Amino acid sequence: MTLLFASHNRNKIKEIESILSGVKIITPRELGDEEDVEETGATLAENAFIKANHYYQKHGCPVFADDTGLVVPALDGAPGVRSARFAGEDATYADNNRLLLKLMAGVEGEKRVAHFLTVICYIDATGQARYFHGRLDGMILTTPRGENGFGYDPVFFVSEAGKTLAEMDAAEKNGLSHRRRALNSFCAFLAKGRDTDGDQGN
Repeated sequence: MTLLFASHNRNKIKEIESILSGVKIITPRELGDEEDVEETGATLAENAFIKANHYYQKHGCPVFADDTGLVVPALDGAPGVRSARFAGEDATYADNNRLLLKLMAGVEGEKRVAHFLTVICYIDATGQARYFHGRLDGMILTTPRGENGFGYDPVFFVSEAGKTLAEMDAAEKNGLSHRRRALNSFCAFLAKGRDTDGDQGN
């Protein structure tokens, strides 16, 4: 099976290629398409649909997209849907982490709980959209730890592993991540090939 993954993010592409064994992943760039899609949705599901639908309409082939957000209850759910742009449109991963830690100053103990949420939108050859979700719970540290991964990985501590995502190697992270959990549901749907699986709403 060959699927178009609606992303130019090399970090995401690398992760997904390592997780989706048995599925050939192509990207818009391989189709000569360098266009970026503006994520204007109010939710992760809306953003995933916007990206998937853009490339489905353009290339007419089955396509999937994901959107991931870090949800921090102490910050009323922020950064959430704006996770990639938390510190501004051109923010780096380090910029976003610095702002997050600044806003979390003074927040202690269990109030530092957070979770990552990934939503995948898959549009099949008929244009039907379905959604798959994955969640990973953890805590926000006061200082970054680890050199691997990307995004908020250095400040996101996974209690079940006893380390941050950035302290894990790729295999360990990909074995338990929010993206892995969403992809597991997506893979199960693809394996069954049944129209009854997956959420058809967002």
